[in-house]
Amino acid sequence: MVTTGGTSLKDDIMRLYQPVHLLVGTPGRILDLAKKGVCILKNCSMLIMDEADKLLSPEFQPSLEQLLCFLPPNRQILMFSATFPVTVKDFKDRYLKKPYIINLMDELTLKGITQYYAFVEERQKVHCLNTLFSKLQINQSIIFCNSVNRVELLAKKITELGYSCFYIHAKMLQDHRNRVFHDFRNGACRNLVCTDLFTRGIDIQAVNVVINFDFPKNSETYLHRVC
Repeated sequence: MVTTGGTSLKDDIMRLYQPVHLLVGTPGRILDLAKKGVCILKNCSMLIMDEADKLLSPEFQPSLEQLLCFLPPNRQILMFSATFPVTVKDFKDRYLKKPYIINLMDELTLKGITQYYAFVEERQKVHCLNTLFSKLQINQSIIFCNSVNRVELLAKKITELGYSCFYIHAKMLQDHRNRVFHDFRNGACRNLVCTDLFTRGIDIQAVNVVINFDFPKNSETYLHRVC
């Protein structure tokens, strides 16, 4: 079963009264269910961490470490990540016993991706973006901002300029986010403004332009945004 924040907790509790062999979810929601005693993890022999670098960010790591207390001592932990920041290494050293490390690439590169930057002042950004829209051949674009407030403000500006635009961020209800993503993927809109919520596991073939309206805070985030 799948369980995430922003969805019905009651429905998840009802589903857990039936046998569940595989649980996919966000750390906070699974921890909540475990604390309520409805998600029994004492016999869970495997924990898989997809996008481990993100799960070990300050936003998720406390919940994840609490969640480990509900698993048996002999659990197996599998970690998958395109980047290997110090947080992943620290977690590996603390919680994994004699781990195997499988590296499928010597380095994460941006081969095949053409990159440009525009050196402009903050007040010139929207004008620069408008120029890019008029000059580039855009099938669909994803535009990243560093905060929820800036996402909504920029989406409003783009709409006022006459371009179709959706936005998505973590403070929206899950059902609303799902609907926006589905509509964007199906081509209902050309431009999507978002936070880093939208950097991972997203594969939309029609997207041929990614714009960092706000520059990311670290190189790992930049790689996840543009790859």
